[in-house]
Amino acid sequence: MDPLFFYTVAGIAVFGALGVLLARHPVYAILSLVVTLFALSALFVALNAYFVAVIQILVYAGAVLILFLFVVMLLDITPETLLRSRKPALLIGAALFGLFFISQAGRVINTFQSEKLSDIQTGVTGTTRAVGEQLFTIYALPFEVASILLLVGVIGAIVLAKKKL
Repeated sequence: MDPLFFYTVAGIAVFGALGVLLARHPVYAILSLVVTLFALSALFVALNAYFVAVIQILVYAGAVLILFLFVVMLLDITPETLLRSRKPALLIGAALFGLFFISQAGRVINTFQSEKLSDIQTGVTGTTRAVGEQLFTIYALPFEVASILLLVGVIGAIVLAKKKL
């Protein structure tokens, strides 16, 4: 992979992620997330994982984020509402969770860096067959849990948006 391409696309992904965090309006945050997902898809293409790149665009940037956009528009969340709903306890909890996540990510990165490149299995990992085999054997339970979480999120948004009779 060309280093210039990698750093350019990775920079776009990082700035898109920062846009998600710093956007004052939820719709702009979702649009920034679309930019981030397209940049990640470009990185998958550079790794010759074409199937994963297409699924990244179709499923996540296409379907899931459109669902998020409809939920945000259905709830009619304004920046003023978001500012009123901020509670210090939630911010502290989110900061602690973020620190825990960063520490765990560092631990995983150190584990991968300690392995030799010769130990890593080489081969085509982004093909439809490879993804299907892993998705329906090793990762079947996490796949189903993610689908249930998405379903619960949609039901929760409908319940919150439902007008009282």
